[in-house]
Amino acid sequence: MQIFYRHILPINSTVKETLKQLDTLASDAILFLVDEENKLLGSLTDGDLRRGFIRGLDFDSHLSDFIQPNPKFIQQGKYDLEEIIELRKRHFSVFPVVNAQMQIINVVNFKHQKSYLPIDALIMAGGRGERLKPLTDNTPKPLLKIGEKPIIEHNIDRLVSYGVDDIWLSVRYLGDQLVDFFGEGLNKGIRIKYVWENEPLGTAGALGLIEDFVHDHILMMNSDLLTNIDFEDFFMFFQREEADFAVACIPFEINVPYAVMETENKQVKGLKEKPTYTHYSNAGIYLMKKGVLSQIPREKHFNATDLMELLISQGKKVVAYPLVGYWLDIGKHDDYKKAQQDFHQIKF
Repeated sequence: MQIFYRHILPINSTVKETLKQLDTLASDAILFLVDEENKLLGSLTDGDLRRGFIRGLDFDSHLSDFIQPNPKFIQQGKYDLEEIIELRKRHFSVFPVVNAQMQIINVVNFKHQKSYLPIDALIMAGGRGERLKPLTDNTPKPLLKIGEKPIIEHNIDRLVSYGVDDIWLSVRYLGDQLVDFFGEGLNKGIRIKYVWENEPLGTAGALGLIEDFVHDHILMMNSDLLTNIDFEDFFMFFQREEADFAVACIPFEINVPYAVMETENKQVKGLKEKPTYTHYSNAGIYLMKKGVLSQIPREKHFNATDLMELLISQGKKVVAYPLVGYWLDIGKHDDYKKAQQDFHQIKF
């Protein structure tokens, strides 16, 4: 996982130290210079150093004489996806993310990630995993491994690849193991916080316990999913539909092996020969405006489906996003076995 700290360098570093750090970055060779408070001052590449030497600067010169003082950056919580896509089209492959105080909190690198979505994420990871006993007797279901990584880590790494760096985990059963495993997310270059459920709060109740979401849109998903969903496409669909709430869904086809009659008042109006009907099932991945969180009761059992029904009753726009990629709910032993097999064949 790409860690952004290696792109940051104190402004008082020497030219020799700068060259060494640029050399370790290889093809990603750009540094962002900061003051003692980690505030962005400028950017620097090996080309900037060469041009400085041509102008007469040397190894004893201060870095402030070499830097580009107005680098491209985005501010946390103050950008939209269209801006990110435009930067990607213009080949700005590496640029910093700053907070309101101009302190660098991340570095976007499109060589290692797909996007930088303006969303927070909540992963529901507090379930008991009864149907996977005895595997879950001493290990929380989200930490059961698929390949070399726990189920939940596959989901976190996929979110990170789309630039989601503010993530909450809702925990309860054996939650300390999840806290010990991920910590604050520093080893992934992100921020992970935890929401403890004293009692089971359903699939959406934990949302009512979080008061410090950073962005205006929240993605919520179950931790026991294995999927290669395109989160950027999901978010763009949400925006195009001008929705208040979106749920990813899985197409489920029913093939009827007989001719089906269309009737009205016992009169046959037509025939459909061996038709296929497509229905859509809830995939356990949701996207919503932050404003809908005010509808969630605090410290009460509340499911995502309860929230959807409430929003529909209020005339809010709830939409279904057809998930066309791979998706598997790992709820039973057969599902867990299938996930182990599929993981080596599906591109994640």
